[in-house]
Amino acid sequence: MRVVKIGGRAQSDARFATLMANACRTTGPFAAGAAAAARSGGADEHALCLVHGGGDEVSALQRTLGLEPRFVGGRRVTSEADLDVVRMVLSGTTNKRIVAQLLGAGVRAVGISGEDANLFSAVPLDAATMGRVGGATTVDPRIVHVLCDAGFVPVISPLAREAGGNGAGLNVNGDDAAAALAIALAASELLLVVDVGGVLAAGAVLPELDAERAHALIASGEAAGGMAAKLQAAERALRGGVSVVRIAPLDGITNSTVGTRFVSAVTSASAFAPAPASA
Repeated sequence: MRVVKIGGRAQSDARFATLMANACRTTGPFAAGAAAAARSGGADEHALCLVHGGGDEVSALQRTLGLEPRFVGGRRVTSEADLDVVRMVLSGTTNKRIVAQLLGAGVRAVGISGEDANLFSAVPLDAATMGRVGGATTVDPRIVHVLCDAGFVPVISPLAREAGGNGAGLNVNGDDAAAALAIALAASELLLVVDVGGVLAAGAVLPELDAERAHALIASGEAAGGMAAKLQAAERALRGGVSVVRIAPLDGITNSTVGTRFVSAVTSASAFAPAPASA
């Protein structure tokens, strides 16, 4: 099983749907043995699922509705009103547009939300500061196995239901949602797609990165905002047992040699901040 996380800017690239279609033809759910592997309850090495963001579109709709986007540490503060906007954009407009793109390229895509079938459950990260933002995320991957078993590619928006609460929604950072899903699926790879060549240090792409260097990049401020969140999610996925974790440009969907590959994880759960926030 491969898990791919793609943000809003990469979704608008004309090559996106074609690259996904090519990935599915070579390693996707149509490959021989995929259905049998999924039925066995194990991670299907041939399947692929997509987690998406769409933060720019969320911000645009917020402003249209007179709601000013606010961020803490690069993560979106999400009020109850903001949560409705996030749900409308990510689980609605963005999700269905991606599904349409992939269907047009021959990919049997099915759009779902992390709220569906209790796929993602989370606890509020810091309600006083962040509002309806989910932190630590647990995953019930059965719906993903069902879809992959039937030959579909799940396209997942990163919202969650509040664990142990009233089931209200939470906005979860797409990178954190993808990492949690990859861990739950024992994925062979987590790919976090970025709009640069990979993780940059002094303006150059790092082909490999260990957790200590990633932590130093965050501490120095060289990796900030969305990239810091990706580094945190990547390290967490590797520590959780995901075989390969890469941060790469769009071409990384079909080209395993591009981008930055994580080569080791720390053993302490406190090496990075707790799983944060929002799309």
